[in-house]
Amino acid sequence: MINSVLLGMVGPWQVIIILLVIVLLFGGRKIPELMKGIGQGMKEFKKATQEDEEPEAEKVEKKIEKK
Repeated sequence: MINSVLLGMVGPWQVIIILLVIVLLFGGRKIPELMKGIGQGMKEFKKATQEDEEPEAEKVEKKIEKK
């Protein structure tokens, strides 16, 4: 039981190895572009979820105001 718990943990050496593999796969120049894309995707996702939470009446009012 203890062995299965220890196998699930990620230590600092594993994180370093994972980061090195990412750098080797994508290269140093592609990583900022990748992070920028992830950030934009998260921003759009949050925006979409907030729009879904608005009541329908507010959505209709915004559409009328735009026209």
